[in-house]
Amino acid sequence: MLMLHLPLANIIDNLKDVGSQTGFNGQQFVAQCIAFLVLSSFVWYFGSKPVVTILEQRRKTIEEAMANADKIKKELADAEATRLSIIQKAHEQANKIIADAEKSAGAVTEQRAREATRQAEDIIKNAREAAVLDRNRLMVELKQHIGALVIQTTEKVAGKVLTADDQARLNSETLRQLEATNN
Repeated sequence: MLMLHLPLANIIDNLKDVGSQTGFNGQQFVAQCIAFLVLSSFVWYFGSKPVVTILEQRRKTIEEAMANADKIKKELADAEATRLSIIQKAHEQANKIIADAEKSAGAVTEQRAREATRQAEDIIKNAREAAVLDRNRLMVELKQHIGALVIQTTEKVAGKVLTADDQARLNSETLRQLEATNN
C-alpha cells in the first residue's frame, strides 16, 4: 500500500532497481516488441492465407461429408423400405403357396379317399360274388353227394340195384325237396 502514495518518480526508480536486479533492459524490451510486431505481421500476412485456405478446404470437405452422410442415410432408409417391401411380398407369396398347397392336399386327400372307398366297394362286391359262386358250387356238390347217399340208402333199403332211370327220378325228387327247404 505504500507504493500507491509514492510519487511517480519513485515508482520509476523502483522499477529501474528491480529491472537492474533482474537483468531487464528497456531498450532491448522495446526492440523485441518491435521485432515481435514485425514478425507477427509477416506471419499473419503470409501465413494466415494458407491456413485460412486449408481451413476453408476442410470446412468444404466436412460439409460434403455431411451432405454425403445425409444422402447415404436417405439411401439406407430407402433400401430398408425396399427390403421390408420385398420381405412382405415374399411373405404374402409364401402364404399364398401354403394355402394353395393345403387346398391341393385337401383335394388329393378327398380324391384318394373316394378311390379307397371305390376299391373297398369293389373288394366287397368281388367277395360277395365269390361267396355266391362258392355257395352255388358247394350246393351243387352237396346235391350230388346227397343224391348219391339217397341212391345208396334206397339200394340198401330196397335191396335191389336201381336202374339209371330210377336214379335220375330219385335225384330229381331229392333236388326238388332240397330246393323247397332252401327257399
